[in-house]
Amino acid sequence: MSDKPIRVVVPLAAGSTVDAVARALGPGFGRATGHPIVVENIAGAGGIPGTTQVVKAPKDGLTLGMISSNHVINPGIYKTIPYDSLKDITPIAVLATVPLVLVVNAKLPVKSVQELQAYAKSHPGALNYGSAGNGSTLHLASELMISETGIDMKHVPYRGTGPLITDLVGGQVQLGFVSVSQVVPQVKAGTLRALAVSTTSRSAALPDVPTMAEAGVPAYSFDAWIALLGPPGLGKPIVDSYAAAIKSAMASPEAQAAIAGQGLMLVDKGPNEAPSFFQSELVKHQKLVKQSGATLD
Repeated sequence: MSDKPIRVVVPLAAGSTVDAVARALGPGFGRATGHPIVVENIAGAGGIPGTTQVVKAPKDGLTLGMISSNHVINPGIYKTIPYDSLKDITPIAVLATVPLVLVVNAKLPVKSVQELQAYAKSHPGALNYGSAGNGSTLHLASELMISETGIDMKHVPYRGTGPLITDLVGGQVQLGFVSVSQVVPQVKAGTLRALAVSTTSRSAALPDVPTMAEAGVPAYSFDAWIALLGPPGLGKPIVDSYAAAIKSAMASPEAQAAIAGQGLMLVDKGPNEAPSFFQSELVKHQKLVKQSGATLD
């Protein structure tokens, strides 16, 4: 094993889903690459400071980033970003998606998406939906639903998912999208009611909950995701080697257990598929950001 560590920058807080995945994959990735792995959290500003360090890193393969779909949201909500979200990175692999679930406060008298639409129509201006902040994936998931269903709702941004879930249970906001893994206990306890998952297939954690398409919104599909990337111009031999190494790490029992524990769905997109995935996701998210009107300084 080389004595030079690979630094994996996670541009989000310790304890976040992306951080948990990075730490779960670290040992297997280290074994497969022959380098010690050091995970470093650089949180704040939508992940821009952390990603900037990856973008500006030497092209020796010793600095990588494990990022979320915030990467393709940020260009629309921040006035300036010190890099191009497509040109200034080298995609290595898209690892997993984070299924979201539409939940409503248990006292709201709706048990399906169609009933929610009918309720919104007969109670104009009555519904407030929460998110983890302006321009967050949870905000854009709701904006896509508004665009596909015409439901009239007011946005209430929170500083993170914890306060959002507390107020969903308390009824201060009536509904919102949250990651499946974060609300399974509340759904099972009956304090929140799950109406639909955002992905094209059902979640193993909530197998009885339909997809949005099954719930009557056929064109709806939305998920957050996690990807591994390097600085621009990273050589193909390094990229191919790391893509194979991360695939091997994801197959380990420890990583599988950690990923399942986070409620994630594995994705197998390597360096050939990842660039076009980033491009299409950027287009989709920028359209939703524009629709939402979300901006940050």
